[in-house]
Amino acid sequence: MFGLTFDKLLIVAVIAAFVIGPERLPLYAGKLGQFVRSLRDFANGAKSRMREEMGPEFDEVDWKKLDPRQYDPRRIIREALLEDAPAPTSSIKPASPAAAAQRALPAGAVPPFDAEST
Repeated sequence: MFGLTFDKLLIVAVIAAFVIGPERLPLYAGKLGQFVRSLRDFANGAKSRMREEMGPEFDEVDWKKLDPRQYDPRRIIREALLEDAPAPTSSIKPASPAAAAQRALPAGAVPPFDAEST
């Protein structure tokens, strides 16, 4: 969360306690508690409103499946490229079977790659 670790948050809390002082600390701690409760109530209200508006389908949705962080564009492209290509629909045939065999890579072979061209 924004590069903040528990150690950094603890240091910020200690500095804030010194700056605020012991007289005002309980007041601000109470305000922080009210703020957290209001955020929790807001989130629960939004969730209940979604359940009311969407009906029983809301509970059936697999939210992890819809998480965009799970998609790796490299994997999606790799899978799309490795899928079996549909048979060509044109009636053009290679000049000879030897020419077609010369262009095809053997199974497991890596195609040539030019690092300077990309």
